[in-house]
Amino acid sequence: MVSNRDSESRVDFRVKKAALTEHGLVKSPAPTGSLGPGQVVLEVDRFAFTANNISYAVAGDMLDYWGFFPAEDGWGRIPAMAYADVIASTCDAVALGERFFGFFPMATHHVVEARATGEGFIDASDHRESHAVVYRQFSRTTTDPLYDEEFEDETLLLRGLFMTSFLVDDFLADNEHYGAETLLISSASSKTSIALAACAAERGHDRVVGLTSPGNAAFVASLGFYDEVLLYSDLTSLPVDEPAVFVDMAGNAEVRNTLHRHLRDSLKYDCSVGLTHWDKGGPNADLPGPAPEFFFAPAQIAKRSKEWGPAKLRKDLGASWQRFRDGSSKWLEVERGCGEDAVVRVYEATLSGSASPGVGNVLSLWDR
Repeated sequence: MVSNRDSESRVDFRVKKAALTEHGLVKSPAPTGSLGPGQVVLEVDRFAFTANNISYAVAGDMLDYWGFFPAEDGWGRIPAMAYADVIASTCDAVALGERFFGFFPMATHHVVEARATGEGFIDASDHRESHAVVYRQFSRTTTDPLYDEEFEDETLLLRGLFMTSFLVDDFLADNEHYGAETLLISSASSKTSIALAACAAERGHDRVVGLTSPGNAAFVASLGFYDEVLLYSDLTSLPVDEPAVFVDMAGNAEVRNTLHRHLRDSLKYDCSVGLTHWDKGGPNADLPGPAPEFFFAPAQIAKRSKEWGPAKLRKDLGASWQRFRDGSSKWLEVERGCGEDAVVRVYEATLSGSASPGVGNVLSLWDR
């Protein structure tokens, strides 16, 4: 066992699936006793928490995010990008003290059934079999070509969501942007939206418009990735004769309805990605224009891996990611929080929408 912390107890942060405002901390003995063949115990060092994690919770049943780390009936454990260190292992390919990056529960410990890969391992537990490999793979920091110790916090906050944004941008380009010149992105201050706007700007998309609330408008405009910033209250000022694509990170029914009814035939595609406005959803029945389609990142990964080969996909994604990561210091302020109170505070602020968009929260359930 390798650890610099008191690992006698395990702490888990859990939320009520049907009422996300209800949450609690569950304590139990640390899982450091006898292990089965191939099992690995990881001590979760720190994890990122953003509006993206709220989307995981809202879509927990629909996309089986709750199935990543099962909890007792009615409760769920939200997935988060984290770094963790191996403190016990019966897998020959995973050594004590090694550090891994991947999806973890918001907890102090995590136990996996490890199946070794070239870059680390995947969780081969029975309950993970139906999940895409990209969601259950763990990358060893010493062999991860994208790892940089100096940028650990930025990687936690941005790398996972950047992959989604890179793939959305690639998907739209692959479909020639459905003939549209304007790209509309809701929840423009969210980090996934910022990453998409950066990718679109780098590609040279004709016009990228960020849709946001008054309180976040100045921040969104300061980023330099959007050609225009538009308040939700001003959606009907959009020209009705310019073809547009809508990438919805908010999941706000009123925003979606207003756009569809205002733009009608000039709205060429509606791509549903996130649910940052988790409490403002609603039915999409009888919408003029294209029916909203959910974007499933693993499908685009599979398509490009087949067409380009995995090596080219990793190279192109990695190069774009590093440019975005290196420039993030211009707009992102990392704030670390340790202990149970810090995790609860950030969760509640993010859930309520009061978290500052320019701040990235990196958390730990350890007191230090």
